[in-house]
Amino acid sequence: MKHMRTRAPIGWLIGVVSAAVAVGVGELAAIFVRPQAAPVVAVGNGIIVLTPESWKRPAIGSVGTNDKPLLLLGIYVLLAALGAAIGSLALRRLVAGLIGVDLLGGFGVACALIAKGSHPSDVIPTIVGTLAAGGVLVLLVRMAGGASTADDVALPDRRMFLQGAAGAAALAAVAGFGGRAGQHARFDVADARKKIRLPSAEPVPAGADLAKGASPWQTPNRKFYRIDTALTVPQVDPDTWRLRIHGMVDREITMTYAQLRARPMIDRWITLCCVSNPVGGPLVGNALFRGALLADVLREAGVHPDADQLLLRSYDGYTFGAPTAVVMDGRDALLAIGMNGEALPVEHGFPVRTVVPGLYGYVSACKWLVDIEATTFDQQQAYWVEGGWAQRPAIRLESRIDTPRAHATVNVGEQTTIAGVAWDQHVGVSKVEVQVDDGPWQPAQLAAVPSTDTWRQWYLQWTPRGSGSHRLHVRATDGHGVVQDTTHRSPFPSGATGLHSITVQAVV
Repeated sequence: MKHMRTRAPIGWLIGVVSAAVAVGVGELAAIFVRPQAAPVVAVGNGIIVLTPESWKRPAIGSVGTNDKPLLLLGIYVLLAALGAAIGSLALRRLVAGLIGVDLLGGFGVACALIAKGSHPSDVIPTIVGTLAAGGVLVLLVRMAGGASTADDVALPDRRMFLQGAAGAAALAAVAGFGGRAGQHARFDVADARKKIRLPSAEPVPAGADLAKGASPWQTPNRKFYRIDTALTVPQVDPDTWRLRIHGMVDREITMTYAQLRARPMIDRWITLCCVSNPVGGPLVGNALFRGALLADVLREAGVHPDADQLLLRSYDGYTFGAPTAVVMDGRDALLAIGMNGEALPVEHGFPVRTVVPGLYGYVSACKWLVDIEATTFDQQQAYWVEGGWAQRPAIRLESRIDTPRAHATVNVGEQTTIAGVAWDQHVGVSKVEVQVDDGPWQPAQLAAVPSTDTWRQWYLQWTPRGSGSHRLHVRATDGHGVVQDTTHRSPFPSGATGLHSITVQAVV
């Protein structure tokens, strides 16, 4: 038994190194397929599909936009643990270890096949990586003295075994980093994006950036929130990009990027928000989008009157179900190619995405758009609706306090600015009020806005009169005179409601 305990770390090392080889060689093979086919990414995409929505919501709610890095980290950690177990098993019985490798590889292949937007060839990197891992496992087990549990079997030649393990680890590292570099060199579209020149961005509208301490009117691209399921950002070449419009239409249309750019273009300030944003949350932003009117293209296709849903499909296979009537009602729904005066960032849908004012992102904001199918809500369900989210939600009137921050310290007798933003896209905000403790609701000053499709800054000057804790609340009134819903509801299934409030400490 003592000898078996001595050999245990050898088995763990064999398994972890073999697993690393599987990942590294798989990354290398993905150069010849596509980045989404790399083993860990394929497994992650498969896990996303397999995970029930009721599990996803609390996980995302607890980690926010760190969900993707944490998922990938979890896969690496689990793979290392399973690799160590398989290596330990292989030292005792090699066939059993190889079966473990095959089972792990089989799970990876299954994940590659069920991932949204998967291609049949996506299984190749996982298969190649699995074969490489099996070969390394056999080699290292033999160098370790063979699969045996006999107490009288000598330990392996330590130098030879360590050299073999180091060589396999080096192979994993070189293949892994080389594979990533090769994928970047072959698929990255950053250079293609840089070549696209758009007119300079419009200046911030006069009076829109009024409230010091509130979120700036224009959200920079690098700070704009990102919510999607892409573990690796799709790299879509604008030269090969095609948009297919089909389904319940009179004429099917296939459009190239050059043809889209040749259409009349408009620039519109539009606020986007995520349905999963909690009250007072950060998943909202305002930007200048440039694009062609989606309704014009749909009229050319001749969408049938009974097609009440536009099923928008992303390059990575995810779908968004936009109500046809909303897109066609005259609002500035865009096939967007630009954001804040430059081509769309790759992370935000380059080369083309949809932007529809007044709809939550999960039913309208399709990044990396490649397909629009005119259909009905009865015939097809989009991805998020399949998970239980509302099919046709009305966007919620929201307001948020940006300054002072929660638990900030303010000075008694000194003027303090309370400021933030409020939004109700395509309806607008007509009034914002602030309440201090249980006092009366006080009207805030409102910034100017160019349309009802954007958020609106507000501010109120307040002078604390007494020390201690003070509770600040904010509420908005929409363009129709409807006051913000005070009932606290979680984001699922149709958007959060309730008033944002914070506590500050006043000191002398």
